[in-house]
Amino acid sequence: MDAFSDLIRGVRAHGSLFGSSTLSPPWALHFVDGAPLTLCTVLTGSGWIVPEHCPPEPLRARETIVVRGPGTFTFVDEVGTRAEPIACGEHCATPEQGGTRHRRGWHDDGGDAGGGNDRSGNDSDGNESSGNGSSGKDSDGEGATTLIVGAYPVRGEISRRLLDALPIVLRVDAGGTADPVLDHLAAEVAVDTPGQQVVLDRLLDWMLVCTLREWFDRPGGEPPAWWAAQRDPVVGHALRLLHAEPAAPWTVAALAERTGVSRSTLAKRFADLVGEPPLTYLTRWRMTLAADLLVEREAATVADIARTVGYSDPFGFSAAFKRVRGVNPSDFRRTVTTP
Repeated sequence: MDAFSDLIRGVRAHGSLFGSSTLSPPWALHFVDGAPLTLCTVLTGSGWIVPEHCPPEPLRARETIVVRGPGTFTFVDEVGTRAEPIACGEHCATPEQGGTRHRRGWHDDGGDAGGGNDRSGNDSDGNESSGNGSSGKDSDGEGATTLIVGAYPVRGEISRRLLDALPIVLRVDAGGTADPVLDHLAAEVAVDTPGQQVVLDRLLDWMLVCTLREWFDRPGGEPPAWWAAQRDPVVGHALRLLHAEPAAPWTVAALAERTGVSRSTLAKRFADLVGEPPLTYLTRWRMTLAADLLVEREAATVADIARTVGYSDPFGFSAAFKRVRGVNPSDFRRTVTTP
């Protein structure tokens, strides 16, 4: 297990908002939920992503932008568009506004969304939608923009380490490894077949992984230390071992033996590339795992969690947890699980 795979495993499109819409200007879609991560890509046409408290970002055909919450954002045909925004949360474009629903998603079939008249209605799940603006498709499709958007819930402390490595808005140009995924997405949203939501969820996951890989590897970029270190033959191997076996009784000597270098070589290369010694990294990773386990396994005792992440002594585990997280395990569990 590599570090990136571990960090992204809690970011899944299952049950998330999914939508595709063909829009003719002027339009303004306001995404109001502030999801932890929202991926927007344009199949045809272009528009602008306008995040809260950030400058607008152009989005052209087959380009992808990922917006990190909790701030909201708007997708518009032009900055300063005359269209009033349609609020998009758990869905967008109700049947009354010319759309049909995917599960927890939306698909605009090209009807008129009101042309500036207030609309409201309830979808098949009973959720209320309201907004005014223009969406739809001209009879010849000229000037239309086709948007695909997926909002990702982020579960637990593990995936929050990934969020911490991302800016509020990141962009990936067309022509990269995500292009084949876009082709599959375009084909899938064009039909309505059994199992479609499962396929769309998996395609969105694939799309997000490809997008983040390309962004981390972009020329002149500054990827997080754990990403760049994975490419080093020694430190990358050590990171994979620590993530694959976090509860093992690791020492620097044991890790050096498994990676085929001396203790001093491993310690120096690891600290230089990751920014901290290997056992310090391991302790922080174990406490991240423990934080999620404390929430997910409500019946487990602190001693149970301690053993799971490699501590035979629950008192030593509690001391390490408080040192890293600033609170003892029991108080952390109580704070996170209390409504």
